Amino acid sequence: MSEHTAAGRIPLAVILIDRDGLVSHWSRGARRLFGTTKEEAIGQTAVDLLPVSGALPDDEETSPYGVFASYDGLGPDLESSLDGQLSYPAAGRARLTVPERGETGVTPAEDSASDRVDVLWWAYPLVGPGRERLLVLAADAGGLREDLPEADGAFERIAPAFAHHTDFPGADELARRLPEILPSMSVDESARIVAQVLELGYPVLEFSQNERVPVTPDWGVARRAERKARRERAALAAAEGLPLPEEVVDEREDLEYVAVRERLEFLNEVSGRIGTSLDLATTILEVSRAVVPRFTDVAGTYLREQVVAGEGFPDGVPDTTTMWHRVALEHTDEPGRWDDVVPVGEAMPFPAHTPFFQCMTTGDPVLVPRISEQMGHMIASQFEKRDIRPLITGRSMLVVPLKARNVVLGFMILLRHPERVEFNDMDRVTGAELAARAGLVLDNARMYTYQESVAETLQDSMLPHIPARMAGCDIATRYLPGTLLGRVGGDWFDSVKLPGARTALVVGDVMGHGLNSAAMMGQLRTAVQTMAAMDLPPAQLLRNLDDLAQRLGDNYLATCLYVVYDPIAGELHIANAGHIPPVIVRARDGRSELLDLPTGAPIGVGGVPFESVRVRVDPGDRLVMCTDGLVEVRGEDIGVGLATLSESAAHPAASMDDACDTIIRSLNTRGGRKDDVALLMARLNGIEPDDVAEWRLALDPAEAGRARAVVREQLHEWGLAKLADTAALLADELVTNAVRHSHGRRIELRLVRGDTLLCEVDDDDPTLPTLLSAGPGDEFGRGLHVVGGLAREWGASRTTAGKTVWFELTLPRR
Repeated sequence: MSEHTAAGRIPLAVILIDRDGLVSHWSRGARRLFGTTKEEAIGQTAVDLLPVSGALPDDEETSPYGVFASYDGLGPDLESSLDGQLSYPAAGRARLTVPERGETGVTPAEDSASDRVDVLWWAYPLVGPGRERLLVLAADAGGLREDLPEADGAFERIAPAFAHHTDFPGADELARRLPEILPSMSVDESARIVAQVLELGYPVLEFSQNERVPVTPDWGVARRAERKARRERAALAAAEGLPLPEEVVDEREDLEYVAVRERLEFLNEVSGRIGTSLDLATTILEVSRAVVPRFTDVAGTYLREQVVAGEGFPDGVPDTTTMWHRVALEHTDEPGRWDDVVPVGEAMPFPAHTPFFQCMTTGDPVLVPRISEQMGHMIASQFEKRDIRPLITGRSMLVVPLKARNVVLGFMILLRHPERVEFNDMDRVTGAELAARAGLVLDNARMYTYQESVAETLQDSMLPHIPARMAGCDIATRYLPGTLLGRVGGDWFDSVKLPGARTALVVGDVMGHGLNSAAMMGQLRTAVQTMAAMDLPPAQLLRNLDDLAQRLGDNYLATCLYVVYDPIAGELHIANAGHIPPVIVRARDGRSELLDLPTGAPIGVGGVPFESVRVRVDPGDRLVMCTDGLVEVRGEDIGVGLATLSESAAHPAASMDDACDTIIRSLNTRGGRKDDVALLMARLNGIEPDDVAEWRLALDPAEAGRARAVVREQLHEWGLAKLADTAALLADELVTNAVRHSHGRRIELRLVRGDTLLCEVDDDDPTLPTLLSAGPGDEFGRGLHVVGGLAREWGASRTTAGKTVWFELTLPRR
């Protein structure tokens, strides 16, 4: 511990005294000042160790001997004596008789003027759980006068516990130099702190989360001057063949100890500041900001392309073709100085002759004490039409790799200003340790980002991309994962196009979370789509789905709500398997209600029948279906959530998406939600009777000609004459196939005008048509090829009575 002056250092003796009055700590400064070694001092009483031959005039009351003696011999009553007699810091000045160090040890010297030391001392009571109760600091007043001529009479300024002055000559100097140690501190703030110290006589303790103190102990003008003076003394001793001065050896040991300690403290601080989030972008910024300005003035972070893209772990050793993305740049220069030359987000390779390539291929730090003009030109050649040399030439550079599992994920380029002490070997070790910790944190964030991306991709692939418009209805959906760490779940929604311009709407929830639930959901969703395409009645579909779940395994449990909307009939056909009921919002009055449905057992229970109900709807009504994760909160009755769902569903909205967002906001702000959420909303627009035309045809090949005629006539009536020829030709093909393969007596032909023109042909043959490869001489096999080539879309599905074959044509623009 030391006191700095303009000329160098004034050693301080640091002594700790425990509650029994015994010395528990004796610094090197105390050994130099009082001549007693640490081994001799530890365990001795303070009064015996510090013999007092007399006090200076007017200071007898405040001599250390007087203070110590006032504690009744510094015995067991020290703690109570301190509390009663020294409740504030004390200071004084005394002339002590000290022993003289000889060649064989410390021996008492005769009491003479030359053996007396003029000592300034300060005593501070200590409060805490330890045994120490008194801190004593002492300094040689004579040495202070030698190194600081204006020190005569300065005791009153240095010991403000007895004389409070704020106008001594060094105040302005202190206020000016304090920002050199704390770069982000302003001169005004420094002046305030210095004035407070000098006025009150107490140390100032302030906390700042933004302040960063340089980690290297010899940074700063005073320390560089001090180091230079020590080198000069050491050189002089070496030139004369003398051993190094004791103070040089001691100071070297002190600095090495302090440097190692501060390095460990810095690394510990950095470790606490990085890795607070698993977000890769946040982690990158934390790593860059942790080292500026305390360890470096400029920090540029580069990562491999695979890491930035959130892909898997990069393989192999980087080479000259490896692309490195500049993901962060922190510096203490004026704002904007680096932005145009080295913008964040740029990707570039590095040639083999650069220190960056050496770092990325060897995995070891690369230290460049000073960037020469030649190296600056070599580095600048990588930046097309941008001269980076003024920013880097003359600076000290350290390139450290960011590694994880022995693979280089990236590297950091650290630069110090030319006037700052250059990087050294200790900084290389510090930088390597820093980069190792940062590499692990970045790899954790990379793995999380990658796994999150895989989960999202899996979930997106399993959830359907439902078109916003189906026949007679508009649809909007939302999916929310249960937690940020588990984006894969078992909730799903779906819509399936059915014959007769109908639409099947499905919402389901597999019990559980994670990949297993997602896999089960994928299987059940596929099964629902397959059975829906067969046009099974809702109750029968759930019955078949329940049987399938039992065959797949005992753990397959799910709830499911299956709805078939018939826009022509204006009807919903609904079956429920243990799911929460849907909400219907009536267009005529805006009121909402929970539909009263038979609950049914969950899918997978087995042996329980399912029932279906029919609900009349009007054009403009809205149907809201969701999973229980939206309305259920732990510790709250689900009825509260269902009531909130009904209320929020009835809220007016400009669009379907806005309506969904209103529901999510109303129910997702209650807190406690841990489950996935699937939400499907359908606006039931209906199809007017005037937009539907139906005909029954006989099993006669001549009916194909009739089909062409009625289709042309109807399309002209609807104002769709441009589609008449194409629609007539395709209807002819479908009717011809139906006549050829039907076993019944009738064929039905239907045209539906909606967002598209839909044409359907029903017959009683369950065999679905297939595309055939027709040869040059074949009479049949070309009809469906014609349909597939001219129609916007076509398909076939089984029905309870046979099958339906259909095609769609895009309506012409008006």
